[in-house]
Parts: sequence; C-alpha cells; structure tokens
Amino acid sequence: MKVLVIGAGNMGLTYAEGMAKSSLLNHRNLMIFDKSAEVITTLSKIDHFDVYDDIEECLPKADIVFIAVKPYHCDSLFEEIKPLVNDQQIFVSLMAGVTIQKIQEGLDVKKVVRSMPNLPAQVGKGVTSFTEAKEVSRVELLMVRNLLDTTGASIHVETENFIDASTGISGSGPAYVFYFMNSMLEAALKMGFSKNDSKVLVSQTFEGAVKLFNESDLSPSTWMERVASKGGTTRAALDSMDDNNVEELIKDAAYAAFDRAVELGKE
Repeated sequence: MKVLVIGAGNMGLTYAEGMAKSSLLNHRNLMIFDKSAEVITTLSKIDHFDVYDDIEECLPKADIVFIAVKPYHCDSLFEEIKPLVNDQQIFVSLMAGVTIQKIQEGLDVKKVVRSMPNLPAQVGKGVTSFTEAKEVSRVELLMVRNLLDTTGASIHVETENFIDASTGISGSGPAYVFYFMNSMLEAALKMGFSKNDSKVLVSQTFEGAVKLFNESDLSPSTWMERVASKGGTTRAALDSMDDNNVEELIKDAAYAAFDRAVELGKE
C-alpha cells in the first residue's frame, strides 16, 4: 500500500508524520507532495517520507491519496490531477465543506472518504470524523480508518451532515477551548499572577478537569455540582455565567461553525 499526501500544510504534514511514526507504512510507501520550493526544502531534511514537487511522479503510484489543501484550492487541484488518477485509488479528503459528490465529479472517481480532523492531531490527540462513498469497501474503509487513527482517534459517521456537524464541535472546537483559556489567562494576569504562573494555573486546571471527566462516568453537570457549594465561590462564578447566558452563546457559536460548513459545501 502506497499513500500520498497532497499538501504539506499543518494538517497534511500532521497526518504524514503520524502515519510515518506508525507501523502501518515503511519509509518508501509514504509520499508527500507540495508546490512550495521552500516547503520541499524543509521536508527533504525529514527522513520520514519521500518528498515530491512534481505531482506526475507520485500520484500514479498511490493507492490512497490524502487531499490536504485549502478548500478554495480544490477546483484548480482537481483540474490539474484529474488526468493522472485512476478509479481504483481511494481519495481521503481533509478539506472542510467539500462534499464527496464534488470530489467524485471533479476527479471522475468513485472511491472517496470525507473526513473532518482537528488541530490536536499535531500532538497525537486529534479526533477525526469520517464517512464514505458507497463504492468504498469495508476493507478499504478499515485501511483508511487505521491511517486516520495514527493522529489520535476516529469516529465513523453515517452521513455527510455529521461531518459538517462535527466541524462545529471537534473541528473548530479547539479554538473555543483556547478562547476560554485566553479569558482565564487574562483574568489571572489582572489578579496579579505572573505570566508563567497564570499559564500553569490555567493549563493544569483544564488538563485536570478533562482527566477527571475521561476517567469517570459522571456528566459535566455533575462535576460542576461537585465543585460548587451553595453560597460559595464556584457557585458565584457559575451564576455569573448563567446570568450572562454563556451556555447558550457557546451553543450558538458551535452552530455558527456548523452552518458555515454547510455553506462552504454549497459554494
């Protein structure tokens, strides 16, 4: 099995490195392509995969092709590579908002898997939702899933609607967490903590809370009640959030990302 990653940006390189570190592929079975001469020079110093700046040299060799370019580049990419593809290749899209049908029609292929990764894949803690065209066999889908799992965990969903929905939760979700963290950091600094102490206070609080959640069957609401006592400091904070409708605003933000993902698919 030979795998090609088209695009060596953040996500493309993340998946290439994740697959390179796994036992699924050896050095000569993993290829990465990018048009940037600067990127090619940098990648050539990494002995994890074969690096190409000529798509004609690598694409015909690939069994599975990961497409990791920006969505607005997909039309020009499809036009360029369409003469080089064959109907036995499996195309795995990491592009937000680009539908399976658009990829099938743009490349005149059938075997397409659409996925939605997220940024923590860079540290092996990503989560990728994915779904497939009916022409992709169960064996082929398992092969793809094993590759996706090299950057964390994966979730198979039944329809593309769930890919758009997961964009609003996991795909864009890390930014929501960073938004909350940034607000807490600014509050800590305003209270007089140093920059380093503020970072430790906030990062350890998030890491500890997630660990508690993951290692129990308790809901977030139950954990909140365990931290908060009547008339106490935590209750004052939670009451302030409730008074300011924070919960609904977070839900609205997730739906805004979801709606935008749907819009991108129509554009």
